[in-house]
Amino acid sequence: MSKQTEENGFTGAPQDLLVVRPEFQLADIDPGSTPGFKGSKSDGQAILAKRDSQLADLQERLFAEGKGGGKRSLLLVLQGMDTSGKGGIVSHVVGAVDVQGVRHAAFGVPTEEEQRHDFLWRVEKQLPGPGMLGCFDRSHYEDVLVPRVHGLINDAELERRFSSIQDFESRLFENETRIIKIMLHLSKEEQKKRLAARLDNPAKLWKYDPGDISARHQWDAYMEAYEATILRTSTAYAPWYVVPADNKWYSRMVVQELLVAALEGMDPQWPSASFDVDEEKARLAGS
Repeated sequence: MSKQTEENGFTGAPQDLLVVRPEFQLADIDPGSTPGFKGSKSDGQAILAKRDSQLADLQERLFAEGKGGGKRSLLLVLQGMDTSGKGGIVSHVVGAVDVQGVRHAAFGVPTEEEQRHDFLWRVEKQLPGPGMLGCFDRSHYEDVLVPRVHGLINDAELERRFSSIQDFESRLFENETRIIKIMLHLSKEEQKKRLAARLDNPAKLWKYDPGDISARHQWDAYMEAYEATILRTSTAYAPWYVVPADNKWYSRMVVQELLVAALEGMDPQWPSASFDVDEEKARLAGS
Protein backbone atom coordinates (compact mmCIF):
# COMPACT_ATOMS: atom_id res chain seq x y z
CA MET A 1 0.00 0.00 0.00
CA SER A 2 1.37 3.46 -0.89
CA LYS A 3 1.94 5.98 1.89
CA GLN A 4 -1.38 7.73 1.41
CA THR A 5 -3.63 4.88 0.24
CA GLU A 6 -5.76 4.76 3.38
CA GLU A 7 -6.01 8.56 3.53
CA ASN A 8 -7.40 8.53 0.01
CA GLY A 9 -10.32 6.24 0.69
CA PHE A 10 -9.02 2.77 -0.17
CA THR A 11 -9.59 0.03 2.38
CA GLY A 12 -6.81 -2.01 0.79
CA ALA A 13 -4.04 -1.41 -1.70
CA PRO A 14 -5.31 -1.75 -5.31
CA GLN A 15 -2.07 -3.51 -6.23
CA ASP A 16 -3.04 -6.26 -3.78
CA LEU A 17 -6.79 -6.29 -4.42
CA LEU A 18 -6.72 -6.29 -8.22
CA VAL A 19 -3.56 -8.19 -9.11
CA VAL A 20 -4.17 -11.39 -11.03
CA ARG A 21 -3.57 -14.58 -9.07
CA PRO A 22 -3.36 -18.21 -10.28
CA GLU A 23 -7.04 -18.84 -9.51
CA PHE A 24 -8.14 -15.80 -11.57
CA GLN A 25 -11.40 -16.02 -13.54
CA LEU A 26 -12.61 -12.96 -15.41
CA ALA A 27 -16.26 -13.83 -14.81
CA ASP A 28 -15.68 -13.46 -11.05
CA ILE A 29 -15.00 -9.73 -11.43
CA ASP A 30 -17.98 -7.39 -11.55
CA PRO A 31 -17.23 -4.55 -14.03
CA GLY A 32 -19.54 -2.26 -12.05
CA SER A 33 -17.84 -2.83 -8.71
CA THR A 34 -15.33 -0.60 -6.92
CA PRO A 35 -13.11 -3.01 -4.95
CA GLY A 36 -11.38 -1.45 -1.98
CA PHE A 37 -13.22 1.87 -2.23
CA LYS A 38 -16.36 2.71 -0.28
CA GLY A 39 -16.77 6.35 -1.31
CA SER A 40 -18.96 8.01 -3.92
CA LYS A 41 -18.18 9.29 -7.41
CA SER A 42 -17.64 12.80 -6.05
CA ASP A 43 -15.28 11.39 -3.40
CA GLY A 44 -13.31 9.61 -6.11
CA GLN A 45 -13.10 12.69 -8.30
CA ALA A 46 -11.83 14.73 -5.36
CA ILE A 47 -9.14 12.14 -4.66
CA LEU A 48 -8.08 12.14 -8.30
CA ALA A 49 -7.58 15.90 -8.22
CA LYS A 50 -5.75 15.74 -4.91
CA ARG A 51 -3.34 13.04 -6.07
CA ASP A 52 -2.41 14.75 -9.34
CA SER A 53 0.32 16.84 -7.76
CA GLN A 54 1.86 13.86 -5.96
CA LEU A 55 1.96 11.80 -9.17
CA ALA A 56 3.45 14.75 -11.04
CA ASP A 57 6.15 15.22 -8.40
CA LEU A 58 7.16 11.56 -8.47
CA GLN A 59 7.22 11.52 -12.26
CA GLU A 60 9.35 14.67 -12.33
CA ARG A 61 11.84 13.04 -9.99
CA LEU A 62 12.04 10.00 -12.26
CA PHE A 63 12.57 12.26 -15.28
CA ALA A 64 15.27 14.23 -13.47
CA GLU A 65 16.95 11.00 -12.36
CA GLY A 66 17.10 9.93 -16.01
CA LYS A 67 18.61 13.26 -17.02
CA GLY A 68 21.20 12.73 -14.32
CA GLY A 69 22.31 9.38 -15.72
CA GLY A 70 19.75 7.03 -14.16
CA LYS A 71 18.55 4.08 -16.24
CA ARG A 72 15.13 3.37 -14.74
CA SER A 73 11.77 3.89 -16.45
CA LEU A 74 8.12 2.97 -15.93
CA LEU A 75 5.77 1.49 -18.54
CA LEU A 76 1.97 1.56 -18.24
CA VAL A 77 0.16 -0.88 -20.55
CA LEU A 78 -3.57 -0.24 -21.08
CA GLN A 79 -5.78 -2.93 -22.63
CA GLY A 80 -9.54 -3.23 -22.85
CA MET A 81 -12.50 -3.35 -25.21
CA ASP A 82 -13.41 -0.19 -27.10
CA THR A 83 -14.88 2.56 -24.85
CA SER A 84 -13.36 0.92 -21.76
CA GLY A 85 -11.65 4.20 -20.84
CA LYS A 86 -8.09 3.88 -22.11
CA GLY A 87 -8.09 7.31 -23.69
CA GLY A 88 -9.60 8.89 -20.59
CA ILE A 89 -6.81 7.49 -18.44
CA VAL A 90 -4.23 8.85 -20.87
CA SER A 91 -5.90 12.28 -20.69
CA HIS A 92 -6.92 12.50 -17.04
CA VAL A 93 -4.26 10.46 -15.23
CA VAL A 94 -1.11 10.40 -17.36
CA GLY A 95 -2.04 13.86 -18.64
CA ALA A 96 -1.56 15.31 -15.16
CA VAL A 97 2.23 14.95 -15.35
CA ASP A 98 4.85 16.85 -17.34
CA VAL A 99 4.46 15.70 -20.94
CA GLN A 100 8.18 16.03 -21.68
CA GLY A 101 8.71 13.03 -19.41
CA VAL A 102 6.05 10.86 -21.12
CA ARG A 103 6.44 8.51 -24.09
CA HIS A 104 2.93 7.74 -25.38
CA ALA A 105 2.14 5.22 -28.10
CA ALA A 106 -1.17 3.92 -29.45
CA PHE A 107 -1.20 0.65 -31.39
CA GLY A 108 -3.83 0.00 -34.03
CA VAL A 109 -4.02 -2.44 -36.92
CA PRO A 110 -0.43 -3.19 -38.05
CA THR A 111 0.70 -1.35 -41.18
CA GLU A 112 2.09 -3.21 -44.18
CA GLU A 113 5.62 -2.39 -43.03
CA GLU A 114 4.90 -3.63 -39.50
CA GLN A 115 3.45 -6.86 -40.86
CA ARG A 116 6.76 -7.59 -42.57
CA HIS A 117 8.44 -7.81 -39.14
CA ASP A 118 7.92 -9.81 -35.99
CA PHE A 119 4.96 -8.51 -33.98
CA LEU A 120 7.21 -7.01 -31.28
CA TRP A 121 9.17 -4.91 -33.79
CA ARG A 122 6.83 -1.94 -33.68
CA VAL A 123 6.59 -2.11 -29.89
CA GLU A 124 10.35 -2.10 -29.31
CA LYS A 125 10.57 1.25 -31.11
CA GLN A 126 8.12 2.89 -28.68
CA LEU A 127 9.68 1.86 -25.37
CA PRO A 128 10.35 4.57 -22.78
CA GLY A 129 13.94 5.69 -22.39
CA PRO A 130 15.71 6.33 -19.07
CA GLY A 131 13.65 8.50 -16.75
CA MET A 132 10.54 8.27 -18.89
CA LEU A 133 6.98 7.24 -18.11
CA GLY A 134 5.81 5.12 -21.04
CA CYS A 135 2.13 4.72 -21.81
CA PHE A 136 0.83 2.15 -24.29
CA ASP A 137 -2.80 2.66 -25.42
CA ARG A 138 -3.22 -0.94 -26.57
CA SER A 139 0.02 -2.82 -26.98
CA HIS A 140 1.76 -6.02 -28.06
CA TYR A 141 -1.19 -7.87 -26.51
CA GLU A 142 -3.34 -6.90 -29.49
CA ASP A 143 -1.23 -9.36 -31.48
CA VAL A 144 -2.38 -12.31 -29.41
CA LEU A 145 -5.95 -11.23 -28.63
CA VAL A 146 -7.27 -10.22 -32.05
CA PRO A 147 -5.66 -13.04 -34.10
CA ARG A 148 -6.92 -15.60 -31.58
CA VAL A 149 -10.52 -14.37 -31.73
CA HIS A 150 -10.50 -14.16 -35.52
CA GLY A 151 -8.76 -17.50 -36.03
CA LEU A 152 -5.76 -15.91 -37.75
CA ILE A 153 -3.09 -17.90 -35.89
CA ASN A 154 -2.79 -21.50 -34.79
CA ASP A 155 -2.03 -22.75 -31.29
CA ALA A 156 1.69 -23.14 -32.00
CA GLU A 157 2.05 -19.52 -33.14
CA LEU A 158 -0.04 -18.30 -30.23
CA GLU A 159 2.25 -20.12 -27.80
CA ARG A 160 5.32 -18.71 -29.54
CA ARG A 161 3.96 -15.20 -29.09
CA PHE A 162 3.16 -15.80 -25.43
CA SER A 163 6.73 -17.00 -24.86
CA SER A 164 8.13 -14.04 -26.82
CA ILE A 165 6.10 -11.63 -24.69
CA GLN A 166 7.37 -13.15 -21.47
CA ASP A 167 10.98 -12.98 -22.70
CA PHE A 168 10.46 -9.40 -23.89
CA GLU A 169 8.99 -8.23 -20.59
CA SER A 170 11.66 -10.08 -18.63
CA ARG A 171 14.35 -8.20 -20.58
CA LEU A 172 12.60 -4.91 -19.87
CA PHE A 173 12.55 -5.69 -16.16
CA GLU A 174 16.22 -6.67 -16.18
CA ASN A 175 16.98 -3.36 -17.92
CA GLU A 176 15.22 -1.47 -15.10
CA THR A 177 11.85 -0.80 -16.71
CA ARG A 178 9.03 -1.36 -14.25
CA ILE A 179 5.85 -2.62 -15.99
CA ILE A 180 2.22 -2.09 -14.94
CA LYS A 181 -0.31 -3.97 -17.10
CA ILE A 182 -3.97 -2.99 -16.85
CA MET A 183 -7.03 -4.67 -18.31
CA LEU A 184 -9.98 -2.28 -18.08
CA HIS A 185 -12.87 -4.70 -17.56
CA LEU A 186 -15.99 -3.18 -19.09
CA SER A 187 -19.42 -4.80 -19.21
CA LYS A 188 -21.14 -5.37 -22.54
CA GLU A 189 -24.13 -3.37 -21.30
CA GLU A 190 -22.02 -0.34 -20.35
CA GLN A 191 -20.20 -0.45 -23.68
CA LYS A 192 -23.55 -0.31 -25.48
CA LYS A 193 -24.46 2.86 -23.55
CA ARG A 194 -21.12 4.49 -24.35
CA LEU A 195 -21.33 3.62 -28.04
CA ALA A 196 -24.89 5.01 -28.17
CA ALA A 197 -23.67 8.23 -26.54
CA ARG A 198 -21.02 8.59 -29.23
CA LEU A 199 -23.58 8.17 -31.99
CA ASP A 200 -25.79 10.83 -30.39
CA ASN A 201 -22.97 13.39 -30.11
CA PRO A 202 -21.59 14.97 -33.30
CA ALA A 203 -18.41 15.86 -31.42
CA LYS A 204 -17.83 12.18 -30.64
CA LEU A 205 -18.63 10.60 -34.01
CA TRP A 206 -14.96 10.62 -34.97
CA LYS A 207 -14.35 8.18 -32.12
CA TYR A 208 -16.97 5.73 -33.37
CA ASP A 209 -15.81 2.68 -35.32
CA PRO A 210 -18.46 0.49 -37.05
CA GLY A 211 -16.15 -2.42 -36.35
CA ASP A 212 -17.04 -2.12 -32.67
CA ILE A 213 -20.42 -3.69 -33.41
CA SER A 214 -18.74 -6.69 -35.01
CA ALA A 215 -16.56 -7.07 -31.91
CA ARG A 216 -19.69 -7.03 -29.74
CA HIS A 217 -20.94 -10.11 -31.60
CA GLN A 218 -17.70 -11.82 -30.51
CA TRP A 219 -17.77 -10.54 -26.94
CA ASP A 220 -17.58 -13.95 -25.27
CA ALA A 221 -14.66 -14.95 -27.48
CA TYR A 222 -12.82 -11.78 -26.52
CA MET A 223 -13.43 -12.38 -22.83
CA GLU A 224 -12.09 -15.94 -23.18
CA ALA A 225 -9.05 -14.61 -25.02
CA TYR A 226 -8.40 -11.97 -22.38
CA GLU A 227 -8.65 -14.49 -19.56
CA ALA A 228 -6.29 -16.95 -21.25
CA THR A 229 -3.82 -14.23 -22.19
CA ILE A 230 -3.76 -12.70 -18.73
CA LEU A 231 -3.26 -16.05 -17.02
CA ARG A 232 -0.48 -16.97 -19.44
CA THR A 233 1.45 -13.70 -19.18
CA SER A 234 0.97 -12.40 -15.64
CA THR A 235 4.32 -12.71 -13.89
CA ALA A 236 6.00 -11.45 -10.74
CA TYR A 237 8.03 -8.96 -12.79
CA ALA A 238 5.11 -7.85 -15.00
CA PRO A 239 1.80 -8.60 -13.25
CA TRP A 240 -1.64 -7.95 -14.68
CA TYR A 241 -4.25 -5.90 -12.83
CA VAL A 242 -7.89 -6.32 -13.86
CA VAL A 243 -9.70 -3.06 -13.08
CA PRO A 244 -13.52 -2.80 -13.14
CA ALA A 245 -14.23 -0.08 -15.70
CA ASP A 246 -17.97 0.64 -15.73
CA ASN A 247 -17.24 3.59 -13.43
CA LYS A 248 -14.65 5.74 -15.19
CA TRP A 249 -13.81 7.70 -12.05
CA TYR A 250 -12.95 4.47 -10.22
CA SER A 251 -10.72 3.01 -12.93
CA ARG A 252 -8.88 6.32 -13.20
CA MET A 253 -8.40 6.39 -9.43
CA VAL A 254 -6.97 2.88 -9.44
CA VAL A 255 -4.54 3.50 -12.29
CA GLN A 256 -3.42 6.72 -10.60
CA GLU A 257 -2.86 4.83 -7.34
CA LEU A 258 -0.94 2.04 -9.09
CA LEU A 259 1.35 4.62 -10.74
CA VAL A 260 1.91 6.45 -7.45
CA ALA A 261 2.62 3.19 -5.61
CA ALA A 262 5.06 2.04 -8.30
CA LEU A 263 6.93 5.34 -8.29
CA GLU A 264 7.02 5.43 -4.50
CA GLY A 265 8.54 1.95 -4.58
CA MET A 266 11.12 3.08 -7.12
CA ASP A 267 11.84 6.16 -4.97
CA PRO A 268 13.52 8.21 -7.72
CA GLN A 269 16.07 10.71 -6.47
CA TRP A 270 16.91 14.23 -7.54
CA PRO A 271 20.35 14.11 -9.17
CA SER A 272 23.21 15.94 -7.48
CA ALA A 273 24.52 19.09 -9.14
CA SER A 274 27.43 18.56 -11.52
CA PHE A 275 28.79 22.00 -10.61
CA ASP A 276 29.71 23.98 -7.51
CA VAL A 277 26.41 25.49 -6.33
CA ASP A 278 27.99 28.18 -4.15
CA GLU A 279 30.28 29.22 -6.97
CA GLU A 280 27.34 29.52 -9.36
CA LYS A 281 25.42 31.61 -6.81
CA ALA A 282 28.38 33.97 -6.59
CA ARG A 283 28.65 34.18 -10.38
CA LEU A 284 24.93 34.87 -10.66
CA ALA A 285 25.09 37.60 -8.02
CA GLY A 286 27.87 39.32 -9.94
CA SER A 287 26.27 39.03 -13.35
